[in-house]
Amino acid sequence: MLAARPQDMGFDPDRLTRIADWQDRYVAETKYPGSSVLIARGGREVFFNATGKRNIEKNLPFERDTVVRIYSMTKPIVSAAVMMLLEKGLLQLNSPVSDFIPGFADCHALVPGATEIDQTEPCETPTIQQLMTHASGLTYNFNPGLVGKEMNKRRIGFPGRKGILADKCEELAKLPLAFKPGATWEYSVSIDVLGRVVEVASGMTLDRFLQQEVFEPLGMTETAFRVPESAGDRFAACYTSLESDGLTVDVSTKTDNTIRLQDAPETSAYHDTTLFSGGGGLVGTIDDYMRFCEMMRSGGMGDGTRLLSTSTVKFMMSNHLRGDIASMGPQSFAEMTMTGTGFGLGGSVTLDPAATAAPGNVGDWGWGGMASTVFWIDPVLDLSVLFFTQLTPSSSYPSRPQLKALVHGALTA
Repeated sequence: MLAARPQDMGFDPDRLTRIADWQDRYVAETKYPGSSVLIARGGREVFFNATGKRNIEKNLPFERDTVVRIYSMTKPIVSAAVMMLLEKGLLQLNSPVSDFIPGFADCHALVPGATEIDQTEPCETPTIQQLMTHASGLTYNFNPGLVGKEMNKRRIGFPGRKGILADKCEELAKLPLAFKPGATWEYSVSIDVLGRVVEVASGMTLDRFLQQEVFEPLGMTETAFRVPESAGDRFAACYTSLESDGLTVDVSTKTDNTIRLQDAPETSAYHDTTLFSGGGGLVGTIDDYMRFCEMMRSGGMGDGTRLLSTSTVKFMMSNHLRGDIASMGPQSFAEMTMTGTGFGLGGSVTLDPAATAAPGNVGDWGWGGMASTVFWIDPVLDLSVLFFTQLTPSSSYPSRPQLKALVHGALTA
């Protein structure tokens, strides 16, 4: 990506330095180990800054080519892959998922107010569109409720890195849905299931499909389900907050700081992943992910190759719920604020910036990851913004609305 002077792209250079100061404060207060921010407007880079450490224990700096776990920022990429298959006529949004995973053919959902996992009633099979919008009836094992608890009991967790995607989806299909499809919104393993749909529809494993159809055309050379061999010591350590709210996993190695090591880069399961989690399994660099963002921002075109039509991209970035997320009665964790925010195909959509309590524009589309990473694309301002760090859970600090305020505070046009 070519760089441009911020002032030529409608930014105040002095005000952009506030972003670097903000990043430095988070590091100085040992809230984040390190971070990077990349901002582009109209396809030109206007700001980049990295600070802090990618590995505190080894005193290695957080740099532009640091490889991080993007967790749920995998979801928009896999959702784009689904839409590529739709454009080829290999699936429809209103198709039941059982067309691709037969185990979902006879679906049952918990009855309202159920107190036991076997208190169910027959229901429709969730559609591809309901999976893409988290209105499928599926859930996560860290969400409250009977199904989440049963997933934990049976060890059905896609971020486990081990196993085979097809087998895990068949195990999941044996459980009841948490609610009837379309009844509410619940953050879930829906996109993991869609990863299996991609495999069946394309005839390729999910990792191969993404590599061949998305990463290679876009030049995303360091994004994968396993840490690239070329990464060396650039793969970051992942930390968790000592003030966490219970959404952390695999916590170990307490430090003298307010954070502690969760996943050491040397021993991380990301080196030998076999379960390709479409909902949270990718690692990559900030420049790689910007290539994906820019493809979406520009209407499906990236690095001289068209992955999606302009019409399809607009469709993905439109709200597919009947209102905002909050109006659909969710009880679960989410990566974004629910009030004033709808959901498109693979990412959230700003419906009312004032209701979100953060500066923005109607139509902002993006999502975040469990390690506090985030991106958004602003079609009104022609912006793509990325923030990378490695701290779970993402609810630890209000860095996402703060960054939005900082970016908008630096705009002059």
